[in-house]
Amino acid sequence: MSSCAIIAAAGRGRRMGGSINKQFLELGTRPILAHTLEKFNQCALIDGIVIVVPEDWLFHVAENIVDRFNFFKVNKIVAGGSTRQESVHAALKAVDESFSFVVIHDAVRPLIQPELLIKIITQGMETGAAILAVPAQDSLKKVSNGKVVGTIDRESIWLAQTPQVFKRELVLQAYQQAWQEHFFSTDDSALVERLGYPIQVVMGDYTNIKITTPDDLELAKFLIQKSF
Repeated sequence: MSSCAIIAAAGRGRRMGGSINKQFLELGTRPILAHTLEKFNQCALIDGIVIVVPEDWLFHVAENIVDRFNFFKVNKIVAGGSTRQESVHAALKAVDESFSFVVIHDAVRPLIQPELLIKIITQGMETGAAILAVPAQDSLKKVSNGKVVGTIDRESIWLAQTPQVFKRELVLQAYQQAWQEHFFSTDDSALVERLGYPIQVVMGDYTNIKITTPDDLELAKFLIQKSF
């Protein structure tokens, strides 16, 4: 069984501010995207990588990240769309049919631990669909017009992370059906759920953060320094 990673790096990162997309910001001595790619390039269960980026960054990523850091498992770099769903769909269509599984990951989650990556891929290959998630730790409130209208029991609430691993044909079918029915989501597994396919949850890690804001970037810098 072979697997291809899809690294979703086509976001514009408006919440981060600044003129550079967040996945290309420096984290230590390298761009965030380079940190993420290194984890997948070194993983023994990853056989290929497709990166999806903004169209105007295709050359930059190829020359200044993939070639510069010798990420030899990268098969293709494709242009994304206006939404994450459109971008991942474009990447899925670019994955060679020889791959049995796809491992979809946010480029701005550079702190995924190698052992956790192995664990989620192994589980995905066993069950056909698996995601990383962590239990909610805070109290959850339902709010309307700035006022609390209810409290949600957090015992059954988990926060989805990436990577998410699926049989290639399964997730491609899910994306194609969502496109046909004009259903949109920022979560890959939400599209697979609509097919009625059971999705296994693997305990993630609270340090597997998604860098979205300047505060997230500072936390990531701290966590990377702490790991050395």
